[in-house]
Amino acid sequence: MLDKWPLGAMMQRGLQIRTGQTLVQKYTKDLLRRIQESEIDTTFLISHRLSLEDAPTGYKNFRDKQNEWTKVVLKLGGV
Repeated sequence: MLDKWPLGAMMQRGLQIRTGQTLVQKYTKDLLRRIQESEIDTTFLISHRLSLEDAPTGYKNFRDKQNEWTKVVLKLGGV
């Protein structure tokens, strides 16, 4: 274990892990402004919108249909 990561098991499976960093605090304010002003369209990121009541079905679909269910938004009281 490496800080709660099963490093040995990952190596046995030949997994590759890639990481990186971004200057989140530097860009967040400007990006949020651009999204709010419709300068940047982020709607393509959301694959499904569900009511909170449909969350159990949504979690199952997210697990089983990973190629189709990429980002799910749950809304309280309806879609």
